Amino acid sequence: MQNKTAPIVACPHCGKEHQWDTGNRFRPFCSERCKLIDLGKWASEDYRVAQPQDEQELLPPAHQA
Repeated sequence: MQNKTAPIVACPHCGKEHQWDTGNRFRPFCSERCKLIDLGKWASEDYRVAQPQDEQELLPPAHQA
């Protein structure tokens, strides 16, 4: 049997490297603090998901005039 260790990942907020632990309830963040800061940025609309500005952007390139 191979002895597999959990991979090392970087926290999406602070960049701190930590071991991916399925017992960490704040995954993929390193801590509750980083998770809450990230949530706050979504709530204050610092992060946004881009949307097409007009109907032409919804069409595939072959259908645009």
